[in-house]
Amino acid sequence: MANGKPRIVIVGGGFGGIKLAKLFAKENVDVTIVDRHNFHLFQPLLYQVSTSVLSTDEIAYPIRAFFRDNKNVELFMAKAQGVDQARNVLLTNHGEVPYDYLILAAGATTNFFGMKSVEQHSYGMKTIQEALTIRNHVLHEFERASKPNEVTPAERKKILTFVVVGGGPTGIEEAGAISELIEIQKKEFHNLDFNDVSVTLIEATGHVLPMMTEDLQEETVRVLKNKGVNVMLNTQVVDYDGDILKLKSGAEIPTKTVIWAAGVRAVDFIGKCGGECIRDGRIKVDENLMVTGAVNRNVFAIGDCACFMHGDMKRPLPTVAPVATQQAALAHKNIMKLIKGQTDLGNFVYKDLGAMATIGRGKAVVNKPKMTGFMAWCAWMFVHLLRLAGAHANFTVAIKWSWNLFSGTRLGRLITSIKLD
Repeated sequence: MANGKPRIVIVGGGFGGIKLAKLFAKENVDVTIVDRHNFHLFQPLLYQVSTSVLSTDEIAYPIRAFFRDNKNVELFMAKAQGVDQARNVLLTNHGEVPYDYLILAAGATTNFFGMKSVEQHSYGMKTIQEALTIRNHVLHEFERASKPNEVTPAERKKILTFVVVGGGPTGIEEAGAISELIEIQKKEFHNLDFNDVSVTLIEATGHVLPMMTEDLQEETVRVLKNKGVNVMLNTQVVDYDGDILKLKSGAEIPTKTVIWAAGVRAVDFIGKCGGECIRDGRIKVDENLMVTGAVNRNVFAIGDCACFMHGDMKRPLPTVAPVATQQAALAHKNIMKLIKGQTDLGNFVYKDLGAMATIGRGKAVVNKPKMTGFMAWCAWMFVHLLRLAGAHANFTVAIKWSWNLFSGTRLGRLITSIKLD
């Protein structure tokens, strides 16, 4: 213990990590948040950065700003590399961080399912950098296609073919947002034949949004098709070389843009923490959220990097923010009990708050309570505004969403990384 206070180390400044730090900030403990970035990222809105709706400062918030009035909370900006449980230290690229209690809340990264070529040539969307790369790339493709003397008709069609892989919320939202971005581009690219432009959504299973009921899934597909999105279900990707997307059926799609939203896995660091991991890299935890197989009873895991599967559960809990924040609340209670010498730790029980996804301007689906269309979009907007950090973000995002709803304007269509080809 440092200065007589228990040392709490939290790896990750995502939803779970920040929630946990806020709870511990009120206790007589010292808290260190370890993250390779100095900001908390609202990942569900990355797709809006990638399609020119929002800017980066509207979906990210400095971690230190959360705790300006909490002297017992500190940020250690570093990349976590492993855990030495025998010595109770977290290993990072900037040295060791000792702990009395460690909570792994490191989140997840894109899962390419071992397809190295797909990983090399497609675009993931889990970070601000990736979202900005997609925005720059998509906007630049329109500029390339508008030069008639530099590209052939076949090359132009390939350039203007946009493929999103994955029928979860991220894929649905990205495909819908790109289709709306195209409608804006139509008004400004006067010499471009938009019959060459297409958006395709590919999903390996027979339905989109697996957390939704069948009628909401069908409504989602209907809305996407009305927006001009080609929805391909029961379709598996097997390879992509940057020019041709190959499908398991043998079909091929010439395209320069594949956005991969087909799955997530735990970050590599989690496999070096001394616990048992499942196939997607998530580390197993018990009912108390302690890491299974830990040397001492002082290592916990929550959120996207944790595999909680107990009782009659057939699969781990989904990698969504409510799971992380609810687990953070229990991890805080259990650690405080351990600090006080108590052994009656609480068991985690997930309360499903429902799911929602937006399909575009004024269109969304919600399953609790069941809603579609504009009312569902309003509910989606309200929930997401509540979760944003800071009054600045709440105000500017609300204004942008309202303005976009009525006018369709997207002033964020700025190419900030110039390609010289």
